[in-house]
Order: sequence, then C-alpha cells, then structure tokens
Amino acid sequence: MSSSANLVVDDCTCDKLLSHLRGLDQHQLEEFKLGLQSPQLLPENFRQIPWANLKVADPTNLLCLLSEYFPERQMWEMTLRIFENMNLTSLCEEVRAEMDEMAQMQGPQNSNQEEPEMPGEESVHRKTYRERMKAKMLVMWDNIPWPEDHIYLRDVTENEHEALKSLVYPNRTGAQPQTIVLEGMAGVGKTTLVVKVMLHWAEGFLFHHKFSYVFYISCHQVRKMRDTTFADLLSQDWPNSQAPIEEFMSHPEKLLFIIDGFEEMTMPSNLADSLPCTDWYQQLPVARILFYLLKKELAPMATLLITTRDGRSEDLKKLLLNPRFVLISGFTEGDQEEYFFRYFGDQDKARKILRWIRNNKTLFHSCSAPLVCWIVCSCLKRQMTRYPHFQLSALNTTSLYAYFFSSSFATADFNWSGQSWPEQWRALCSLAADGMWSSNFTFAKEDIEHWHLQAPLIDFLFRMNILQKVSDCEDCITFTHQSLQVFLGAMFYVLRGTEGSTRGLSTHQEMRVLLNDVFTDTNVYWHQMALFFFGLLKRDLARELEDTLHCRLSPRIMDELLEWAEDLSKYDIVSFHFEFLMFFQCLYETHEENFVKQILDYLPEADLDIFGDLQLRVISFCLKHCQRLGKLRLSVSCLNPQKESTFNWQTLGMSLVNSKIHQWEDICSVFHNGNLNELDLSNSKLNATSMKKLCYELRNPRCKLQKLTCKSVTPVRVLKELVLVLYGNSRLTHLNLSSNNLGITVSMMIFRTLRHSACNLKYLWLESCGLTSLVCRCLFLELSKNSSLHFLSLGDNDLSDIQEKGPQKSFDMSKSALKELCLEKCNLSVASSEGLALLLTSTERTTRLCLGFNQLQDDGVRWLCTLLTQPECALERLVLWFCQLGVPSCRYLSDALLQNKSLTHLNLRKNHLGDEGIRLLCGALRRPDCSLQNLDLSECFVTAEGCGGLADVLKHNQNVKVLDIGRNRVQDDGVRRLCEVLHRSQCALNTLGLEKCDLTSACCQHLASVLRSSKSLVNLNLLGNDLGSDGVNKLWKSLKKSKCKLRKLGLEKDLYNIVKEELEELQEKGSYLRIVCKWDFYDLEDKWWW
Repeated sequence: MSSSANLVVDDCTCDKLLSHLRGLDQHQLEEFKLGLQSPQLLPENFRQIPWANLKVADPTNLLCLLSEYFPERQMWEMTLRIFENMNLTSLCEEVRAEMDEMAQMQGPQNSNQEEPEMPGEESVHRKTYRERMKAKMLVMWDNIPWPEDHIYLRDVTENEHEALKSLVYPNRTGAQPQTIVLEGMAGVGKTTLVVKVMLHWAEGFLFHHKFSYVFYISCHQVRKMRDTTFADLLSQDWPNSQAPIEEFMSHPEKLLFIIDGFEEMTMPSNLADSLPCTDWYQQLPVARILFYLLKKELAPMATLLITTRDGRSEDLKKLLLNPRFVLISGFTEGDQEEYFFRYFGDQDKARKILRWIRNNKTLFHSCSAPLVCWIVCSCLKRQMTRYPHFQLSALNTTSLYAYFFSSSFATADFNWSGQSWPEQWRALCSLAADGMWSSNFTFAKEDIEHWHLQAPLIDFLFRMNILQKVSDCEDCITFTHQSLQVFLGAMFYVLRGTEGSTRGLSTHQEMRVLLNDVFTDTNVYWHQMALFFFGLLKRDLARELEDTLHCRLSPRIMDELLEWAEDLSKYDIVSFHFEFLMFFQCLYETHEENFVKQILDYLPEADLDIFGDLQLRVISFCLKHCQRLGKLRLSVSCLNPQKESTFNWQTLGMSLVNSKIHQWEDICSVFHNGNLNELDLSNSKLNATSMKKLCYELRNPRCKLQKLTCKSVTPVRVLKELVLVLYGNSRLTHLNLSSNNLGITVSMMIFRTLRHSACNLKYLWLESCGLTSLVCRCLFLELSKNSSLHFLSLGDNDLSDIQEKGPQKSFDMSKSALKELCLEKCNLSVASSEGLALLLTSTERTTRLCLGFNQLQDDGVRWLCTLLTQPECALERLVLWFCQLGVPSCRYLSDALLQNKSLTHLNLRKNHLGDEGIRLLCGALRRPDCSLQNLDLSECFVTAEGCGGLADVLKHNQNVKVLDIGRNRVQDDGVRRLCEVLHRSQCALNTLGLEKCDLTSACCQHLASVLRSSKSLVNLNLLGNDLGSDGVNKLWKSLKKSKCKLRKLGLEKDLYNIVKEELEELQEKGSYLRIVCKWDFYDLEDKWWW
C-alpha cells in the first residue's frame, strides 16, 4: 500500500452536474447555453465560451467546456444562476442542496478530534466482538500467501490513518453519515487497507470512539450463501450467533460496514421494481440484503466503506446516496523504483527495466499493483537467466505474460500424454474465462471439479505462485493477481475448440460479444483481456506458446476477426461511440502488419485523441494501414510547440524528436490514401513543423480531401500554413476555422488566398474568430474577386461598429458566388442597421441569411425589410430568432411579404410577437400569392387567439407546408381552431409543431379527427404535453388506420410506452409510422438556418 498522497477523492460533483444537464430538454439546453452568453449571469473577469463551440455541444461536451472555462465552485454558482433565470424551481433546490453538501465536504476538518467516549466501561458484547475480530483479522493477514520472492514495502502509514479519518468523520455538526467507496485496479491494496482498518479498530488505534461496531462483509464469501436475514448476516462472527441486534438497531450511527469486493456481487436484475425494505429479520437473498444496505434502507444512519475494482463505479453511483469515491492508486513511481532496486539488487539493470516499463504506458499503469511488479520482475529474471542476450525492446505486455507462463512451465515435471496437455490447458483457460464472464475471481472446489482440472496441475500452479489459497474461504482458490486470470481468459479464445466457456454460446460467438462489449459498449472491464487476446495473435508468440505449453491454438482466429470487422463496418460505428483508440491499441499489440492492414480495410472512419507518446506510437502504426479511411477526427496534444527546439543534444532528446517526426509522417500518410475526404483537427496543439508537414501532405495530388475542420487549434499562428493547402488542393471545398482568435496577420494571409484561381473553397466557417468589422471588410473585398465561395458564416464576431468602420459603399460582387451568409450573434443592433443594409445590398445574390441572436429590434427589421421589397432581392430563407422583435416588426415583415415573392422560409423563434403581431403577419400570409412555405413561431407568446389567425392562413394559402408554434400557450382551444382547417382536403400543411403548448387529452379528439382525414400531414410534434393515456388512446385509434398519412409523431416516453407494442406490430405489417421522444424538427440541409 502506498502513501496517503495516493488516496484521490472524487465527490462525483461532475457526475451530478452532468445529470442535471442531461435532464434538460432540447429547448432548455439551448436556453442554458444562451445564459452562458449573458454578461449579467456570468462571473466577472471570466472568458466567454465561444458560441461556435457552445451551440453544438451536447450535455457531456457542455460539461467539458464548463470545466475548461470555470473553476468548480464558480461553475456550480453560474449553473444555479442560469437555472434561476430559467425558473426551474425544483432543479434550483436540488442544486442548492448539492452545493451545501459540497461546502460541508470541502469545509475545515479536524480528524484528530474524535467524539468523546461514552461514560462507563466498554460493554461485554463490544469487548468480546473486538477480541474476536482482532483474532480473525490477524489470521486472515497471516494467511495471505504472498510469493516467496515478493517484496513487501511497508505497512499502512500514520498519514493513511489521518486520510481515512478525514473521510469518515463529519466535517461539522449535522453532516450526514458518509458512504465511502475505495476504487482502484486489481491488486493496488484496497482489501489490504480495509483489513488493516478492521484490525486497527479492533486493536483500538482507529475509530475507537466513532464506531461501536465494525462489520467486515466479504462479497466473495457471501455471494453463494443461502437466503438469510440481515440480523443473521451480522451474527456470523458472534459466539452461538448471539449478536446484540437490538443494540445495533438502537444506535445505527455507531456502526461501520466494510463491504469488500463489490465487483464480485451479482445484483438481481429486478432491483428497480423492489419495494423498500427496513426489516432486519426478513429472509432474503444476500445480494438483495446488500442492495438495501447500500441504498441506506437498512441502517440508514450507518457509515459504509466499500471497495470495488475499476469499472464498477457507475453501477455503484446508481445505488448509493451521495457517495465519496476515493481512488486507491497503489504504488507510486518511487515505490516501483524501490521495488525493482530491491528485487534485482543491480541498480543499473533495474533502471534499464524501469525505463522500458515507463515507455510501455499500459504496463507502467499496471505496475501500480505490487503483485504485477512481482510478475514483471520474476518473468524478466527468468528470461535473462535463460537467455543472456535477451532484448527488452522485443517485449510487449502480452509477450511478457506469455513468457511468465512459458518460463514457469519450463520446469514442469508431469508425465502426461500429448493429449492431456491441450485438454488441461483448455480446462484452465475455461475456468479463467468463465470467471471473467461471471465476475468470479474466487473458485470453490466444485469449480475445479466441474472443469476436470487435475491435482498435479493445481499443485504446480500453487508452487509457481500462479494460484493461491484464499485466506478467508476454506477450499477456495484464486489467481495470485487478476491479470493472470485475464491472460488465461484471453488465451481461451485463441485455443482450438468450438465450445464457449459459458456453455451457452460457441467460442466464436462469445468472442464477438466480448469485442462488442469492449469497443462499442465501452466496457473497461474487458480492456486488458481484449489487449491480451489481440497480442496472442502474434505468430512468433503463438508458436512459442504451442511449443512450451503444449497447447493448440486455433488457425482460424484471424479469419473470424476479419468477419467480425466486416459485419461491424455495415453500421455507423461513430454513433455507437466505438472505442477507436482501444481498437488501435489492440492492433498495435499484435504487430502483425498484414493482418492489421486487412482488418483496417473495413474501417470507414475514425475518431482519435493523441494525448501522449503511447497514443502517438499506436495511432501512427495503425493509420498508415488505413487505406480506405474516408473520415478522420484527430485531436493532437502531444506535439508540443516547445519540444521542437528544447531537446538536449547530449541525451536521448534528439532521437525522441526524430521518432515523433517519423510517427507524425506515418499519420500524415493517410491523408493521400485516395479515400479520405473529411479531416477534423479540432482542439489540436501543433507545432509549426508538424503543421507544415501536414499541409504538404494535404496538397499531394493523391489527396482527395474535401472537408477540413480546424476549430480551437493552438497556437493559432500555425494556421497560416493552411495557405499551402488552399493554393495547392483544388478539391478542398469546406474549411472550418471557428473558435480561433485569428488576428489580423493570419486572417489576411488566409483571405488573400480566396482570390487565387486554384482556391476552390465553397464553404467557409469563421465563427468566434475575434474578427472585427474592418477585417471583415477586407474579407468581402477578397470575396468580390472569388467565384467559388458559396457559404460564409461569421457568427459570434463583433460587427457592432459596421456602421462606422464598415464599407462606405457597396462592393462589386458580380463575380462572387456567395449565396448563404450567417451573421448569428455578431452584436448587431439598431445602430448598425444602415451598415448592415449596405453590406447586404452588396451581396444581393444571397438566398439564405441568418441574423439570429442579434439585438436588431424593430427598427433594425425596418431597415432589413426595405431590402426585402427590392425587386432584385433573391432571399429565400431568413432567420431572425432571438432578435428582440415585437409587434412593429410584424407590420414591417407583413408589408415586405406582400411584395417579396422569393422568401420561402422565415424563422422568428424566441421573439415577443404576441397575438397582435401574429394578426399583422397573417394579413400577408393569408394571401394565396404569398410564397412563404416554412414558418417558425415557437416561443413567440402566441395564444389560442393567435391560432385563429394562423388557421385562417392555412385555409386560404396552400403554400404553407411547415408551421412550428411550440412553447406557446396554445392550449386545447388553439388546437381546436387549427384542427377545424387541418382536416380540410385543400390544406397543404405537412408538418405541425406543438411542443409544450399546455395541451391535455381534451384536444386529442380534434387531432384524431385530423389524422383520419388529412391527406398532407406527415409530421406532428406533441412532446412536452400532458395528454394522458386517454388522449394517446384517442390518437392511436386514428394512427393505426391504413388511411392515416402520418409518418412521425413526437410523444413523451411514458406516453409512447402505452402504444409501443402495438406500434411495433404495425411496423411489422409495413407501416412507416414512427414515434420519437426527441424531435429533430429540421432536416440536415436546414441545420445551419433553423
């Protein structure tokens, strides 16, 4: 066990905040993001998150942005302010309670001051129990079968006592009892620590006055127990099982429960439906008793101290109330150094080995466990003895473990036949694999007999410290370290044979389930096993194992993997959150280049982060073999700008830099594989050399790249190298440089390339780039000489002074191809309206214009409408969301719509128009010759009265196809008015948005009538409305009729579940109807404009 510095506390505060963000619906999430752009809600002197990053962030990425820009406390305070501004009352109460709890947990602590001892002598019960537990723990401790040559560094330190006290003792009066989870990889000392806690309490050194009783519950011991009661479970360590249960129940706050090895418990699948249980005498399965204990239903005032291996913390977070997670990180780098020095004696040899281990990050991380250090040391010592010229550089993690087993069995003296060896190896590997599937790391006598493992093999495995007896479980055995079981479990899937370890599936089917678990379900539990599995594919290693271990490996395993990869390529693996980096690490472990090339031929896209030397090495090895890769997202943060000139010529620095350069060249080689058409380098840290090399490769004649994204690249100055690409690659049509503070120099270098005949850019994003009106004027001057650029987004740049510093006359844009212009959140206002009008006059070919999130107000729209009425105006789509518009704007827009025949899409979302504004708009909209087709009036303060006017529009104008009036107080009466028109055959509306409109079941009869008769309505959004089961059933009667034309219906999940089974039956019969619980109102083409 290492020092207390390695007890790293995680209070799950980020998890709690993420849970709140995920609980927001789509519109609330947008409202939260808008709050993050409001100066009134932000703390003083804090950087504003770029809108380009913020607007596309999902809840997880939003939390990452918050963590990046704000300290934890300010992040919570700001979240609370925004929730208050959104009037989310219940959510605000939860956040305040969590902030109070955080303050308590982070408040001043004095772990030296224990509670005063209760008057009177210690009870006989308590004294007897202490003595009994002391004896039991000492026996357990003495019976731990450490390998003879293992180096035990030290005992639990005084500092660790203090750290444990600080976790367990309340921070101040009134603090709730704690639930503490000690988590960490196998073998880092979690059980050692809690056994010492138990022993030191029994000896009176720790928690002497805090807890009257401490109970140690070993999960592997109790998992096979028969049904019992909580009282009987606690009575096991008492003479004649006469525990003072009444005393426990009367003072639960004086109890500490140590639950060791949670990962070995299998929780019942129907726990969510369980009724609360507080009865200490109710007969139940042990797993269910532990469930109620963890949920604080049994002994709610008791303190819990739980240990678990990494990978199970998410399961625990679902069960526990306000847990504190403490990472037990095991050996420090200094501990590892001391271990290797003491094991080998020769410090030069130890340093050489340590240098090699540090270069293998996976193994280096594993060496946090003392017994992994022993495995590494004992294996290397044997190999060096057997082969004096043994080369460390030839080893990886898998081969090291393989040599550990092969060197161990080199001395085996069994007189077995040639047939017995393969059978016994398969039996041993089956035991290991079956244990992995069932989370079983402790094996009883029956398990050994079940797999027909012979006594000579078991005895030999004991002698070689591969197996060991379990100190607190008679006739039970376990692997000396879990990694040995994992290795043998992986080996099971490369051995010959077709029967799976679980008896339910074939080996091939089990392998597929395992790989899907690792790479698509991101189950870290299987990571090491997958790494070993791929490492065992190395042909040289496989031959050596067959020779030394007398086992038989399957000749078809690579073919089966290629079949798996081919099947996987048929799905959108990015949407499945495929673990590309883990997959590449596994392929790197094989070092079989032909196989790697074959399997990567099935990879259409990849999403990778290079944050260290290991990732650079792994990704460079794999990407050079990705000949069919079409789309790549690559975030690089290890090619540090300083590293290109600060190495020491007298050290390994030069070779390290050269190695990185070669690895980067291998990565860049994928850019001209002839298939890559999309590259995203967002959030990368690149030096000038690496950026220049990348750009030279992107201008290679074989490079077919069309879309390049470089958001948030540092340092920004390296982006000037993109000039090489813009001049040299005519295939590049999309460039996104958003969220970079480009500055004048970089901006002008890039802008000047736009006039070049070789530049063929059609789409350019420059959002959140710190551009000024003057710089943008230069951009438009260059665009006047450009005949290719079709789309330009300048969102989130300050163009407020466009009036003073903007163009004094319109540009000659006759050569320009610009048709789509986005000026969202550009700080435009009434004052900049004239300059804006002049700019738009210059770009008269524009067909799509986004001015959303600007304080244009009514006078700004008046200027805009003068342009709309000009005969040469070609505008088709106009976005004015959140522009502080009111009733006068509707009058201006209505007048413009009477004259403009090109505008088909109008977005007025989040403006205070009211029914009067809608009335004015409808004056133009009801005209049959009005060209408008799509209208978004969500969050515009429309009521049932306004719906009357809109119904009149639908009655007289057959051009309107899409109408969104969501998040307005439409109510049932408003729907009734609309439905009076919607059921008419001449109504052409195909999409209607009614999300969160205060609707009830009363409106469903009207909607049902429309669904039966409408020939045009195919999309209906009713999310966020309390329709009730009666309302849904009314709708369903119409929906299931063959004449119903509806294809997409938005319903809350609980309402959808009412008709889910019937819908599935309908779909099996050929129905195209689908019900969604999250509405994507606009198609992909419209996503930049709506």
